[in-house]
Amino acid sequence: MNPIRVLVVDDSAIVRKIFTQELGKHPDIQVVGTAPDPYVARDKIAKLRPDVITLDVEMPRMDGLTFLKKLMKYHPTPAIIVSSLTPKNSEMALEALEYGAVEVLAKPGGSYTVGDMSVQLVEKIRAAARAKDFASRRVPPAAQAGDSPSPRPSLALTRTTHKIIALGASTGGTEALKYVLMQMPPNSPGIVVVQHMPPKFTTAFAKRLDGCCQIEVREAQDGDTVRPGLALIAPGNLHMVFKRSGARYFVEIKDGPLVCHQRPAVDVLFHSVARYAGANAVGVIMTGMGRDGAKGLLEMRKAGARTIAQDEASCVVFGMPKEAIKMGAAEFVVPLDAIPETLWKVLEGGTAEQTVA
Repeated sequence: MNPIRVLVVDDSAIVRKIFTQELGKHPDIQVVGTAPDPYVARDKIAKLRPDVITLDVEMPRMDGLTFLKKLMKYHPTPAIIVSSLTPKNSEMALEALEYGAVEVLAKPGGSYTVGDMSVQLVEKIRAAARAKDFASRRVPPAAQAGDSPSPRPSLALTRTTHKIIALGASTGGTEALKYVLMQMPPNSPGIVVVQHMPPKFTTAFAKRLDGCCQIEVREAQDGDTVRPGLALIAPGNLHMVFKRSGARYFVEIKDGPLVCHQRPAVDVLFHSVARYAGANAVGVIMTGMGRDGAKGLLEMRKAGARTIAQDEASCVVFGMPKEAIKMGAAEFVVPLDAIPETLWKVLEGGTAEQTVA
């Protein structure tokens, strides 16, 4: 198999050097060139035809967002946005994901080390190289048309008060999660979410979702209660564990080793939901590279939870759902635009179509 051809676009010579050195350690990845700004990158893309580009959001002569828009229009190429850990850059990175970038990567800073960055960089490049129809498959066609999805009328509280929804996603997941959460009614069950994303970025992601959803959405803090009408997003670079004390559900936020090359990891969340919520939970595994969440979803199903996997046709990368389906973890396999309806049916005790096993 030919190596993944990568072009590194960053105005920092140090960053270009570090990326080249770190990627050079992996035989399946080849850095075919570097560029200090978008104008040089434009010429190198035309000449070198890279499979993936890494793109800084703040550069001289032309910012990364402007360049990304032009790239997606004239020469669509899977792009990984690289950004420093600042609120402004986090917002820009999220905007880039809406424009068609497939992944976001943080430059090292604070507790997020060069070693952490290197692991994430390699995984994200591999995921980006496998992304399909990334420029157009960010959200279902109904949402692409410009109209917000119609939210579901209030669920029957008597049936859903003690229910929990656990969502896990990676590559392509930011827009997919947005689509699902926008359709949740104000009295939806408590929701816990792991989206593979660097530190700081999850704060901006939660804030952006909170502004467009009927439910409250925020980045989780240690000890937060999981309650109806609230979605908690796991902070970047920290695991989120679901717990129960009496009738109260809450989350613990903690450090720990990478799980499936990830922190936060979907598996960590799903295993804890299986243990403490059991049959009161619904688990959903969505678009993403790798196998994170597959074993956890299986544990949820064994514990009596209802489980849903996004189908291949609607995934940007059919990795995580594929692994879950292979091991029998998914009770239902449905396209992204059918996930909300499937959730409502199983939450209200009904049946859903497209049963797998």
